[in-house]
Amino acid sequence: MWRFPEGFLWGTATAAYQIEGAHDAGGRGRSIWDTFAHTPGKIFQDQNGDVACDHYHRYREDVALMAELGLTAYRFSTAWPRVLPAGRGAVNTAGLDFYNRLVDTLLAHGIRPFITLYHWDLPQALEDRGGWGSRDTAAVFGEYAALMGRTLGDRVKDWITFNEPFSVIVIGHIVGLHAPGKQDAALAFQASHHMNLAHGAAVRALRATVPGAHIGIAHVSIPVHPASDSEADRAAARRCDGFANRWFWEPPLTGAYPSDILDRLGSLAPRI
Repeated sequence: MWRFPEGFLWGTATAAYQIEGAHDAGGRGRSIWDTFAHTPGKIFQDQNGDVACDHYHRYREDVALMAELGLTAYRFSTAWPRVLPAGRGAVNTAGLDFYNRLVDTLLAHGIRPFITLYHWDLPQALEDRGGWGSRDTAAVFGEYAALMGRTLGDRVKDWITFNEPFSVIVIGHIVGLHAPGKQDAALAFQASHHMNLAHGAAVRALRATVPGAHIGIAHVSIPVHPASDSEADRAAARRCDGFANRWFWEPPLTGAYPSDILDRLGSLAPRI
Protein backbone atom coordinates (compact mmCIF):
# COMPACT_ATOMS: atom_id res chain seq x y z
CA MET A 1 0.00 0.00 0.00
CA TRP A 2 1.28 3.45 -0.92
CA ARG A 3 1.69 5.79 2.02
CA PHE A 4 2.26 9.51 2.29
CA PRO A 5 5.86 10.27 3.27
CA GLU A 6 6.98 11.04 6.79
CA GLY A 7 6.26 14.68 7.63
CA PHE A 8 3.67 15.18 4.88
CA LEU A 9 1.55 18.23 5.70
CA TRP A 10 -2.23 18.09 5.44
CA GLY A 11 -3.34 21.67 5.07
CA THR A 12 -5.89 24.13 3.86
CA ALA A 13 -5.70 27.69 2.59
CA THR A 14 -7.69 30.91 2.70
CA ALA A 15 -7.40 34.59 1.81
CA ALA A 16 -7.98 37.44 4.25
CA TYR A 17 -10.77 39.17 2.33
CA GLN A 18 -12.53 35.85 1.76
CA ILE A 19 -12.87 34.98 5.44
CA GLU A 20 -11.92 37.70 7.93
CA GLY A 21 -14.85 40.09 7.66
CA ALA A 22 -14.56 42.90 10.25
CA HIS A 23 -13.98 45.22 7.32
CA ASP A 24 -14.14 48.35 9.45
CA ALA A 25 -13.10 46.91 12.84
CA GLY A 26 -9.89 47.22 14.78
CA GLY A 27 -8.51 50.09 12.75
CA ARG A 28 -8.44 48.23 9.43
CA GLY A 29 -8.10 50.41 6.35
CA ARG A 30 -10.03 50.03 3.12
CA SER A 31 -8.75 47.69 0.38
CA ILE A 32 -9.39 47.68 -3.36
CA TRP A 33 -11.69 44.70 -2.82
CA ASP A 34 -13.82 46.69 -0.40
CA THR A 35 -14.16 49.38 -3.05
CA PHE A 36 -14.76 46.91 -5.89
CA ALA A 37 -17.32 44.81 -4.01
CA HIS A 38 -19.25 47.92 -2.97
CA THR A 39 -19.46 49.17 -6.57
CA PRO A 40 -22.98 48.28 -7.82
CA GLY A 41 -23.00 45.60 -10.48
CA LYS A 42 -19.44 44.34 -9.96
CA ILE A 43 -20.30 41.34 -7.77
CA PHE A 44 -23.17 38.84 -8.10
CA GLN A 45 -26.16 40.19 -6.16
CA ASP A 46 -23.90 43.02 -4.91
CA GLN A 47 -22.46 40.75 -2.23
CA ASN A 48 -19.30 41.72 -0.36
CA GLY A 49 -16.79 40.55 2.24
CA ASP A 50 -17.82 42.89 5.04
CA VAL A 51 -18.64 39.92 7.30
CA ALA A 52 -17.61 36.86 5.26
CA CYS A 53 -16.90 33.98 7.72
CA ASP A 54 -16.28 36.47 10.55
CA HIS A 55 -12.90 34.81 11.05
CA TYR A 56 -11.54 37.96 12.72
CA HIS A 57 -13.83 37.30 15.67
CA ARG A 58 -14.17 33.50 15.38
CA TYR A 59 -10.62 32.43 14.58
CA ARG A 60 -10.34 30.31 17.75
CA GLU A 61 -13.36 28.25 16.71
CA ASP A 62 -12.01 27.98 13.17
CA VAL A 63 -8.61 26.75 14.33
CA ALA A 64 -10.28 24.24 16.62
CA LEU A 65 -12.16 22.90 13.60
CA MET A 66 -8.89 22.62 11.68
CA ALA A 67 -7.40 20.61 14.53
CA GLU A 68 -10.48 18.39 14.65
CA LEU A 69 -10.02 17.69 10.95
CA GLY A 70 -6.44 16.64 11.61
CA LEU A 71 -4.83 19.46 9.64
CA THR A 72 -1.13 20.05 10.22
CA ALA A 73 -0.70 23.20 8.11
CA TYR A 74 -2.70 26.33 7.39
CA ARG A 75 -1.91 28.87 4.71
CA PHE A 76 -3.56 32.23 5.28
CA SER A 77 -2.95 35.75 4.06
CA THR A 78 -2.32 38.79 6.16
CA ALA A 79 -4.41 41.78 5.12
CA TRP A 80 -2.06 44.62 4.22
CA PRO A 81 -4.69 47.30 5.09
CA ARG A 82 -5.34 45.68 8.48
CA VAL A 83 -1.77 46.24 9.63
CA LEU A 84 -0.97 49.36 7.57
CA PRO A 85 -4.29 51.13 6.93
CA ALA A 86 -2.69 53.64 4.54
CA GLY A 87 -0.37 51.06 3.01
CA ARG A 88 2.68 52.48 4.72
CA GLY A 89 3.55 54.68 7.67
CA ALA A 90 1.46 54.35 10.83
CA VAL A 91 1.17 50.74 12.01
CA ASN A 92 -2.16 49.44 13.30
CA THR A 93 -1.16 47.49 16.40
CA ALA A 94 -4.65 45.97 16.71
CA GLY A 95 -4.17 44.35 13.31
CA LEU A 96 -0.76 42.97 14.24
CA ASP A 97 -2.19 41.70 17.52
CA PHE A 98 -4.83 39.73 15.60
CA TYR A 99 -2.20 37.91 13.54
CA ASN A 100 -0.07 37.31 16.63
CA ARG A 101 -3.04 35.67 18.34
CA LEU A 102 -3.89 33.63 15.24
CA VAL A 103 -0.33 32.32 14.88
CA ASP A 104 -0.12 31.45 18.59
CA THR A 105 -3.46 29.63 18.41
CA LEU A 106 -2.36 27.62 15.38
CA LEU A 107 0.90 26.61 17.04
CA ALA A 108 -0.92 25.65 20.23
CA HIS A 109 -2.95 23.17 18.12
CA GLY A 110 0.12 21.80 16.37
CA ILE A 111 -0.72 23.49 13.05
CA ARG A 112 2.15 24.98 11.04
CA PRO A 113 1.38 28.50 9.73
CA PHE A 114 2.16 29.50 6.14
CA ILE A 115 1.70 33.21 5.44
CA THR A 116 0.83 34.83 2.12
CA LEU A 117 1.63 38.53 2.21
CA TYR A 118 -0.57 39.54 -0.71
CA HIS A 119 -3.80 37.85 -1.74
CA TRP A 120 -5.16 40.69 -3.88
CA ASP A 121 -6.21 43.21 -1.19
CA LEU A 122 -4.07 46.26 -1.97
CA PRO A 123 -4.77 49.16 0.40
CA GLN A 124 -7.07 51.59 -1.38
CA ALA A 125 -4.80 54.44 -0.29
CA LEU A 126 -2.01 52.97 -2.43
CA GLU A 127 -4.37 52.36 -5.35
CA ASP A 128 -5.27 56.04 -5.19
CA ARG A 129 -1.57 56.80 -5.66
CA GLY A 130 -1.21 54.59 -8.72
CA GLY A 131 -1.52 51.08 -7.31
CA TRP A 132 0.64 48.44 -8.96
CA GLY A 133 1.11 50.84 -11.85
CA SER A 134 3.44 52.83 -9.60
CA ARG A 135 6.99 51.60 -9.09
CA ASP A 136 6.87 53.06 -5.58
CA THR A 137 4.37 50.37 -4.57
CA ALA A 138 7.11 47.76 -4.93
CA ALA A 139 9.29 49.49 -2.35
CA VAL A 140 6.32 49.95 -0.02
CA PHE A 141 5.55 46.24 -0.28
CA GLY A 142 9.09 45.53 0.90
CA GLU A 143 8.45 47.70 3.96
CA TYR A 144 5.24 45.77 4.67
CA ALA A 145 7.10 42.45 4.32
CA ALA A 146 9.78 43.62 6.74
CA LEU A 147 7.13 44.59 9.29
CA MET A 148 5.45 41.19 9.10
CA GLY A 149 8.80 39.41 9.25
CA ARG A 150 9.82 41.32 12.38
CA THR A 151 6.44 40.68 13.99
CA LEU A 152 5.85 37.00 13.20
CA GLY A 153 9.20 35.67 12.00
CA ASP A 154 10.14 34.24 15.39
CA ARG A 155 7.29 31.72 14.95
CA VAL A 156 6.52 31.64 11.21
CA LYS A 157 9.19 30.34 8.85
CA ASP A 158 7.11 29.67 5.72
CA TRP A 159 6.25 32.70 3.58
CA ILE A 160 4.63 33.32 0.20
CA THR A 161 4.98 36.80 -1.26
CA PHE A 162 2.14 36.85 -3.80
CA ASN A 163 -0.81 34.70 -4.62
CA GLU A 164 -1.32 34.38 -8.38
CA PRO A 165 0.08 37.53 -9.99
CA PHE A 166 -1.54 36.23 -13.21
CA SER A 167 -4.97 36.77 -11.67
CA VAL A 168 -4.07 40.23 -10.39
CA ILE A 169 -2.72 41.30 -13.77
CA VAL A 170 -5.01 39.58 -16.27
CA ILE A 171 -8.32 39.47 -14.41
CA GLY A 172 -7.81 42.66 -12.41
CA HIS A 173 -6.06 44.91 -14.95
CA ILE A 174 -6.95 43.57 -18.43
CA VAL A 175 -10.34 41.86 -18.17
CA GLY A 176 -11.52 43.99 -15.24
CA LEU A 177 -13.52 41.29 -13.45
CA HIS A 178 -11.44 41.46 -10.26
CA ALA A 179 -10.36 44.47 -8.21
CA PRO A 180 -9.29 47.07 -9.11
CA GLY A 181 -11.45 46.48 -12.19
CA LYS A 182 -9.11 48.04 -14.77
CA GLN A 183 -9.09 47.29 -18.51
CA ASP A 184 -5.72 48.67 -19.57
CA ALA A 185 -3.19 46.26 -21.10
CA ALA A 186 -0.27 48.70 -20.96
CA LEU A 187 -0.96 49.34 -17.27
CA ALA A 188 -1.25 45.61 -16.68
CA PHE A 189 2.18 44.73 -18.05
CA GLN A 190 3.76 47.65 -16.20
CA ALA A 191 2.04 46.46 -13.02
CA SER A 192 3.39 42.94 -13.55
CA HIS A 193 6.92 44.34 -13.65
CA HIS A 194 6.36 46.25 -10.42
CA MET A 195 4.98 43.12 -8.76
CA ASN A 196 8.18 41.32 -9.72
CA LEU A 197 10.21 44.12 -8.14
CA ALA A 198 7.95 43.88 -5.07
CA HIS A 199 8.55 40.12 -4.84
CA GLY A 200 12.28 40.77 -4.83
CA ALA A 201 11.96 43.48 -2.19
CA ALA A 202 9.88 41.17 0.02
CA VAL A 203 12.32 38.27 -0.36
CA ARG A 204 15.20 40.49 0.73
CA ALA A 205 13.16 41.86 3.65
CA LEU A 206 12.14 38.41 4.86
CA ARG A 207 15.65 37.01 4.55
CA ALA A 208 16.85 39.90 6.72
CA THR A 209 14.18 39.52 9.40
CA VAL A 210 13.28 35.82 9.55
CA PRO A 211 16.14 33.42 10.35
CA GLY A 212 15.74 30.16 8.46
CA ALA A 213 12.84 31.42 6.35
CA HIS A 214 11.41 29.44 3.44
CA ILE A 215 10.18 31.98 0.88
CA GLY A 216 8.28 31.39 -2.33
CA ILE A 217 5.62 32.71 -4.66
CA ALA A 218 2.34 31.09 -5.70
CA HIS A 219 2.00 31.34 -9.48
CA VAL A 220 -0.74 30.10 -11.75
CA SER A 221 0.57 27.38 -14.05
CA ILE A 222 -1.49 26.59 -17.14
CA PRO A 223 -0.60 23.50 -19.21
CA VAL A 224 -0.32 24.39 -22.89
CA HIS A 225 -0.16 21.81 -25.67
CA PRO A 226 -0.41 22.39 -29.43
CA ALA A 227 -3.58 21.05 -31.02
CA SER A 228 -1.46 19.33 -33.68
CA ASP A 229 2.16 19.02 -34.73
CA SER A 230 1.78 21.73 -37.34
CA GLU A 231 4.15 24.66 -37.27
CA ALA A 232 1.25 27.11 -36.77
CA ASP A 233 -0.13 25.20 -33.78
CA ARG A 234 3.30 24.85 -32.18
CA ALA A 235 3.87 28.59 -32.60
CA ALA A 236 0.46 29.38 -31.12
CA ALA A 237 1.15 27.13 -28.13
CA ARG A 238 4.52 28.81 -27.63
CA ARG A 239 2.85 32.25 -27.58
CA CYS A 240 0.15 31.11 -25.17
CA ASP A 241 2.70 29.51 -22.87
CA GLY A 242 4.73 32.72 -23.06
CA PHE A 243 1.91 34.98 -21.91
CA ALA A 244 0.32 32.60 -19.40
CA ASN A 245 3.40 30.98 -17.87
CA ARG A 246 6.85 32.13 -18.94
CA TRP A 247 6.03 35.84 -18.50
CA PHE A 248 5.41 35.19 -14.80
CA TRP A 249 7.86 32.37 -14.05
CA GLU A 250 11.02 33.48 -15.83
CA PRO A 251 11.66 36.82 -14.05
CA PRO A 252 12.02 35.35 -10.53
CA LEU A 253 13.88 32.30 -11.83
CA THR A 254 16.16 33.87 -14.44
CA GLY A 255 16.06 37.62 -13.80
CA ALA A 256 14.70 38.40 -17.27
CA TYR A 257 11.47 38.42 -19.25
CA PRO A 258 11.02 36.05 -22.19
CA SER A 259 12.43 37.97 -25.15
CA ASP A 260 9.86 36.65 -27.64
CA ILE A 261 7.00 37.99 -25.52
CA LEU A 262 8.71 41.34 -24.93
CA ASP A 263 9.14 41.74 -28.69
CA ARG A 264 5.53 40.81 -29.32
CA LEU A 265 4.23 43.32 -26.77
CA GLY A 266 5.77 46.23 -28.61
CA SER A 267 4.39 49.48 -27.16
CA LEU A 268 2.61 47.52 -24.40
CA ALA A 269 5.91 46.31 -22.95
CA PRO A 270 6.72 47.59 -19.47
CA ARG A 271 9.33 50.26 -18.83
CA ILE A 272 12.22 48.45 -17.16
